[in-house]
Amino acid sequence: MPAVVGVLTISDRASSGVYEDKSGPAIASVFTRWIASPWRAEYRLVPDEQPLIEAALRELADDLHCALIVTTGGTGPSPRDVTPEATVAVCDRLLPGFGEQMRAVSVKTVPTAILSRQVAGTRGSSLIINLPGKPAAIEECLGAVWAAVPYCIDLIGGPRLLFSAEAPAPFRPTSA
Repeated sequence: MPAVVGVLTISDRASSGVYEDKSGPAIASVFTRWIASPWRAEYRLVPDEQPLIEAALRELADDLHCALIVTTGGTGPSPRDVTPEATVAVCDRLLPGFGEQMRAVSVKTVPTAILSRQVAGTRGSSLIINLPGKPAAIEECLGAVWAAVPYCIDLIGGPRLLFSAEAPAPFRPTSA
């Protein structure tokens, strides 16, 4: 049975058809190259509305049992950027190191990365990670935290994922 990975794009304009979502497909492209285990994506696209984001996250975690849920968009400081608030509202536990690490890596090339409010946490046996909305930043931010992703999924009772040689090397303690 393949692992299920949730990809949730949050964008008013993409959800209303003003432009094509490029961030969700960018995430799927990274996973296609990095995940060696059998997996399938569950893709959702919602506007920047906290109740809709929360509902999508709950569906992906509770109903579809996604081992990993990655969001893109809605992490900036504008009034419509509410992805972190929605993520915090649905998570059982927060993992602040993920956001800290992504910002630390991003700020080396983009000074405004300090404005990003990405968070990560768990809901049941799902790991939820917020990514920026810019496709160019997705692989950089995922790469910044990827070493911890497999072990975190192991610890919360998710499937044991295997990764390709192209993926950043995952870290699992020898006792795991």
